[in-house]
Amino acid sequence: MKKKKILNLFIGSNNQGKIKEIRDLLPKTVQILTPKHFNFKSPKETGQTFKENSFLKAKFFSKKTKMICLADDSGLEIDSLNKLPGIYSARWGGKKSNFNLAIKKVYKELKKNNINWYKTKKTARFVCALTIYWPNNKFINVIGVVEGSISKSKKGNKGFGYDPIFIPANKKITFGQMNQKEKYKIDHRMKAFNKIKKFF
Repeated sequence: MKKKKILNLFIGSNNQGKIKEIRDLLPKTVQILTPKHFNFKSPKETGQTFKENSFLKAKFFSKKTKMICLADDSGLEIDSLNKLPGIYSARWGGKKSNFNLAIKKVYKELKKNNINWYKTKKTARFVCALTIYWPNNKFINVIGVVEGSISKSKKGNKGFGYDPIFIPANKKITFGQMNQKEKYKIDHRMKAFNKIKKFF
């Protein structure tokens, strides 16, 4: 694998929340482009795992732009829902990936399973797969996981996605209530990024 540090990077995502978090993790010296700059649509996510979808997006955008591309696929797995929403995390929010709708659906499904679901701890985890794809077809594909549980109600307005309903293990508050610094220290994206940061 190349030892040369990556200075120009295409982030293969149309999710502004993800782009912001990835940008925050990268060194300030890295120049970034995103699909928004070119009006590119994201490819269909046909993979069966986070890793497959992350690879699919990284390869797609790298081929399209002839640039080194970093793509993320991430989501929430809830054990009592057979690890759903999982790779369908964004899709639970409908066509526009509206996470208020997605969160409502999580609670609806939990309630459908067990009307008193909130009386027991609902274990869950956030998973993040990151792929860097080089124009010469080399790639690296890594995973980061943070364990936790589902909050009884939506709390906090920081972060994005399912952050307001996820309480990381050994914490009392949701990602939605946490300041960025605290969240970045323990979250799934940071854990995945730590495995590839040597390239930057």
